[in-house]
Amino acid sequence: MAALHIKLFCILPLLFALGINAQWQWRGLPFVPNPLVEHHGHHGLDFNFDPNDGGQFQLFNPEPVTSKAAGDNPKPNAEGKPQPIAGGKPQPNVGGIPNVGGIPKPAVIKAEDVNAVQPIAGGKPQPNVGGIPKPAVIKAEDVNVVPDAQPQPNFPIGNNPGAWALVSNDAGVSAMHLNVLPNNKAIMYDASDFHISNIKLPNNECLPWNNNRGEAGTDCFAHAVEYDLDKNTVRPLKIQFDAWCSSGGILPDGRFISTGGWVNGYRSARYITACNDGKCEFKEYPTALAENRWYATQLTLADGRVIVVGGRKAYSIEYVPPEGQENKQSIFLPLLDETTDMDENNLYPFVHQSTDGNVFIFANDRSVLLDPKTNKVIKEFPKLDGGSRNYPASGMSALLPIELNVQNPPVIPVDVLVCGGNKPDAFKLSAQKPPVFVPALDDCGRLRITDPNPVWEKEVMPSRRVMGDMLNLPTGELLIINGAQAGVSAWWQAEEPNFTPVMYNPKLPNGQRFVKMAPTTIARMYHSSSAVLPNGKILVAGSNTNPGYDFKAKYPTEVRVETFTPPYMDKALDIHRPEINAQASDNKLKYGAPFGVQFKLNEQDKPTKADIKVTVYAVPFTTHGYSMNQRLVVLANTELKAEGAGLYRVTALAPPTGAVAPPGSYLLNVVHRGVPSTGVWVTINQ
Repeated sequence: MAALHIKLFCILPLLFALGINAQWQWRGLPFVPNPLVEHHGHHGLDFNFDPNDGGQFQLFNPEPVTSKAAGDNPKPNAEGKPQPIAGGKPQPNVGGIPNVGGIPKPAVIKAEDVNAVQPIAGGKPQPNVGGIPKPAVIKAEDVNVVPDAQPQPNFPIGNNPGAWALVSNDAGVSAMHLNVLPNNKAIMYDASDFHISNIKLPNNECLPWNNNRGEAGTDCFAHAVEYDLDKNTVRPLKIQFDAWCSSGGILPDGRFISTGGWVNGYRSARYITACNDGKCEFKEYPTALAENRWYATQLTLADGRVIVVGGRKAYSIEYVPPEGQENKQSIFLPLLDETTDMDENNLYPFVHQSTDGNVFIFANDRSVLLDPKTNKVIKEFPKLDGGSRNYPASGMSALLPIELNVQNPPVIPVDVLVCGGNKPDAFKLSAQKPPVFVPALDDCGRLRITDPNPVWEKEVMPSRRVMGDMLNLPTGELLIINGAQAGVSAWWQAEEPNFTPVMYNPKLPNGQRFVKMAPTTIARMYHSSSAVLPNGKILVAGSNTNPGYDFKAKYPTEVRVETFTPPYMDKALDIHRPEINAQASDNKLKYGAPFGVQFKLNEQDKPTKADIKVTVYAVPFTTHGYSMNQRLVVLANTELKAEGAGLYRVTALAPPTGAVAPPGSYLLNVVHRGVPSTGVWVTINQ
């Protein structure tokens, strides 16, 4: 303390006597000019309070200071009223004594008060004792809080349409199904019914099987792989019960589960725990489900249960039983029966967890809200006109980003977007000889499912699309990718590949939301898939319009893997890209509780709290044009604090309930004025 007193008694008189422009470097406090002397000099002396260095002041290099313009001094005030200072907020005069010559009389700072913010901090007058302002006490940990301010505009991207790269010539399988895992690997798998792929099972292993005539055979091929996202290498995995056209997702405990499939896999549940030692394999239960689930949808609910909806000739729902147990019966859902056309058009229904705790289910062109506690339909929404939206007409659907505040309404608003598809009879027409490929739909419907009486808002895409994918991006935009412009989902029943992705910005006015991106050169049609990667790129794989593996067809079986780099990954933006320090950040989130994320920025960037967004993304299971379990939640920030040169910590609030973000693994991104960091994995749980 003696050393501190000496420094204060030396520094403070020097500053006042010489008229040095002292710029306080306590982050969060405004610059305060010396009120006693008009400034005409061009040099200043900075000093810094460092709470991590025993609370000592440190002198550091002088730097130029802008001279004060004439007329900036406060005018004299004969009534002794507060005078304006830097920051524009008034402070009380000492003892109420009038100003002389327009010069405010300074408050005396005692040595024992050096760790207190003077009345200038925050611009709020303090209660007077004996006419002398009492300093407000500031805690050392609050010194570096970044003050609130209006958000600055996003960094300009220019005309960057994104870019494509081929990252693997052979994934071993055609990725009909795709899910990124919390260890930065991905699961890709195909049907096993044709007993062929481009990769063999390890150790010369072969599995027995019988054809439809009862004849025995062996299958030595792998129909699933673990794909390493960093190395673009694969490891073959064994699936014994056919997962063709199945559903899937990540459980709250981080394991991947696949449900349903074909023939011996109809009622299966398959589990695999992500691993880094190359030893994890699927554990399969062929009779877990009550009904055959082929082309069904799977969703993790607010309470952690997993619901399975629909499937071919399965007009029902059921909940996945605990591992090793079996369901005895399912629950009839009239919507699935009523929306089945001659050509179905209601398979792989779009199923979303609503923020009110209920479940939104869309099939064909109708949708309802299901209470998962009572298994009763509590609401039916208006019909979405224009055509059929589910398999084989195969449109796309996603929730728009869910934006949270520190104080949220009882029901947090959420919108569903449904795009593309085809006419109800498009399947029949493309299956006839000669085939007629009906142009796909080019419209979208947007519905706020939490409103009491919502109405579909229609808009038009830049191109027609069937069996495309729709992905939430960390910036809050959506990417529409893959698919065709005519026909439906099925072997040989589509034409005109849609090579051009489209970016959708939900915040812009209707008519301005879509932007075309750079096209690929590889047709990604039936049985293609895509996924958002932790680094912000998009993995694109699969496409097989043929039974088996046919590399000579017009649209050959695709085992090549590409990445699409969105515009927000432009190298010119890297200087502004946040870098999360995972070791100094929280990764186990509790509902409604604050948590901290430390990140680094270029020292030249000076963000405000409003410039920083924290998002959490539930990575989806993607197949047949639908990404199950997907959602992006934009969290509420409560504080941004500087922790060093270019080093910051943002405090955010975890989602309030499982209805907003079901329990499980999420990719967390820090987004700085439209530029996202690489994501890090976190878990959200009760």
